[in-house]
Amino acid sequence: MVKPSFDMTAKLSTQEPSFGTLHAQEPFKYAIALTGGIATGKSTVCNILKLYGFSIIDADKIAHKVLEEQKESISKIFGKEYIKDNKVDRKKLAKLIFSNKEAKNSLEKLLHPLIKERITKESLKLEKYKVPYIIDIPLFFETKNYPIKRVVVVYAPKVIQLKRLIKREGLDEVEAKKRISSQMDIEEKKKLATFIIDNSKDLKHLQKEIEKFIQKVENEYSKI
Repeated sequence: MVKPSFDMTAKLSTQEPSFGTLHAQEPFKYAIALTGGIATGKSTVCNILKLYGFSIIDADKIAHKVLEEQKESISKIFGKEYIKDNKVDRKKLAKLIFSNKEAKNSLEKLLHPLIKERITKESLKLEKYKVPYIIDIPLFFETKNYPIKRVVVVYAPKVIQLKRLIKREGLDEVEAKKRISSQMDIEEKKKLATFIIDNSKDLKHLQKEIEKFIQKVENEYSKI
């Protein structure tokens, strides 16, 4: 396993930066946005990058937390049937937003500003260490919400996306295609990427792709 020549953990401290220190920093300067399509393997890549010492800000985890905090608003906007056992019924809500553009827009209008606020705060905490870190943002290109210059796309062609999504979520082909088509085409994302990690083969191939990505990050990091 190739380790980065810069140490992403040596400068880290358990002490939280002060409010004043946070706001003296510029957010996202050292950030690399990680994105891709549904079932291209973003989570797997993030887990491996953690082993190399990269700090990861997970937009999905933040989104899930914000979603639960907004369950009363969800109930008012979409109906009480989307709350189950005092929690947001994420599967039911997902089925709605992947088939109803107006519902999708309403949910994004509610959640995205709150999610961005949390991600910006986490970014500011990491900026003071002056080393690259990853922000996992599935809808980075779709939302255009974050002024991050470097973007890595975890890539797998649509046919593989479809197979993986059906297997992972137990969806039929029609529903799986609907979810994939709700996002920007993976080939378009690939064209917009600063870096590409190809995850169309096996784990050994993915490991090599991640090592190539890290070497490129080292080169980019030296220019910052």
